[in-house]
Amino acid sequence: MIPVAWYLILSGVLFSIGLAGVLIRRNVLVIFMCVELMMNAVNISLLAFARSFKNGLNFTGDAFVIFVVTVAASEAAVGLAIIVSLSRQSDSVDADQIDLLKE
Repeated sequence: MIPVAWYLILSGVLFSIGLAGVLIRRNVLVIFMCVELMMNAVNISLLAFARSFKNGLNFTGDAFVIFVVTVAASEAAVGLAIIVSLSRQSDSVDADQIDLLKE
């Protein structure tokens, strides 16, 4: 059996990579993928804690992860629609060059 600490280390590394990508990158699509990576890292840590503290048939952590995945899927659909709309209206998907809301 794999210890919980390994899952938490994996989750922390994935979250750090996602955070670095959000802070460093300028492409809106890459920033969006890094946010998704951060949410998956949180899901890994939620499942690790749910599995380690499970007493009997308690599926609270599992249900919460399914809820987060559902919200992430809807967020992905809306986010990709916004990115496609931005790419059609401007020349670039560079986060520094998007100024559509300044008018």
